[in-house]
Amino acid sequence: MATLSRILLAHDDHAFGRTLTWILNEHGYTVGHAPADGAILARLAAEPPDLLILETDSGEVGMRLLARIKSDERFDDTPVLVLSSLPPEEGSIEALGLGASDFMARPFRVREILARVKAHLRAGRELNRARAEARSRSEMVEILREIASSLSPDEIYQILVRRVAQGLGISRCSILLKGPDRDTSTVVAAFENPMLRNLRVDLQRYPEIRRAFESGEIVLSDSVASDPLYADTRSEWEKQGQKVETTSALAIPFMVRGEQLGVFFLRTSGHDVVLNQLDIQFADQVIKSAVTTIEKAYELQEAFEGQRQLRELAETDPLTGLYNRRALEVRLNRELEQATKYATVLSCLMVDVDGFKALNDTYGHQMGDRILIQLSTLLKREQRAIDLVARFGGEEFCILLPLTGSGGARLLADRILRRVGSFPFGEPDHPVQLTISIGIATYPDDRVTDSDSLLLLADQNLLKAKADGRNRYRD
Repeated sequence: MATLSRILLAHDDHAFGRTLTWILNEHGYTVGHAPADGAILARLAAEPPDLLILETDSGEVGMRLLARIKSDERFDDTPVLVLSSLPPEEGSIEALGLGASDFMARPFRVREILARVKAHLRAGRELNRARAEARSRSEMVEILREIASSLSPDEIYQILVRRVAQGLGISRCSILLKGPDRDTSTVVAAFENPMLRNLRVDLQRYPEIRRAFESGEIVLSDSVASDPLYADTRSEWEKQGQKVETTSALAIPFMVRGEQLGVFFLRTSGHDVVLNQLDIQFADQVIKSAVTTIEKAYELQEAFEGQRQLRELAETDPLTGLYNRRALEVRLNRELEQATKYATVLSCLMVDVDGFKALNDTYGHQMGDRILIQLSTLLKREQRAIDLVARFGGEEFCILLPLTGSGGARLLADRILRRVGSFPFGEPDHPVQLTISIGIATYPDDRVTDSDSLLLLADQNLLKAKADGRNRYRD
């Protein structure tokens, strides 16, 4: 729907003003009135017109008023058509010199006024379009510069909704990614609520988004209140007594890596200017220009995720999911360095299943593996966030306790012994009675000089626990 051009008519001759207003209205223009005096500046600031027609009987007063208007930088771009009783040569030179776009002297011919009005409005629209495009290019450069420094897709999406909403002066702008089926989508960024992320939405409530996903084409509605696209949706709103403030909506689908990934969703409400073709051009150009950066961000994210998975595989025991011996040694060296540097304490518990070989011989290796998995789960439940539980080898486990002395290590060892004694190992129809032995070593200790000596001390104390009857700890 085209927007009517707004003309402000400031005049001294009220009869002429009424006549010209009627003629302009008949030709599809929206006309406002104001006296040709100093109050016109406030009116121009409050309701900027597409064209100001200044009609004044007094040439001198009219030129002074024109000078005041054009000396105010707020109205530099406002085209002014001066209608005056001054002689054409004198009036045109003075008016144009003061910044008027055009000058006409009495007698006024209606057809000529209409022709000049049309010409100045067309020129104004072209000028505004050129300025809008220049502003869009400038904003585009700033947006791309900002997203180029972002490493994750989520950060890029947040930047895009914020910058586009601010650039277009709209209240709502979001990005939704394609869901597992045609009826759902996921909001990953929203200008109106930056905390809103990964929200699943029902597309039956958003027909413009659904159509954009299904057609792969841009969907613009400049009147949500009357667009047939929203007929069923409006009926649901009425049934639910829901007041919808959205006035216009724009859904722009975008592709990443050759596949349709999401929709750029813009909405206006309240006093927002209704979305138009220029807004489509700007938003579409932004999202298309950002696609390459989004693709790189996804590639980087996948690379990081791949490295993390490889690192976990390299550090994890495949049976129990605990850290393996290699990861334990790396962490132990680091914790010893910290304890030495800051004069803190570090304890180590070496845990071994009593009679595990006999258990395997009696119940089979499959049951043995099940018991090791159950024991590892029990040990993980007892650890703090700063602790580390690792499978040292076979049926032997190691627990690192940073910032924990011998007293705290004994308390944990005693608690683990009680937990193991009451835990239903094995299977419900084949319960297995299990006991463990624990050796404790704590740094600082004269016998501990490095990670190997700490582990050796814990292992020696484990052997003491075994020798003293098992199912106990020694330090």
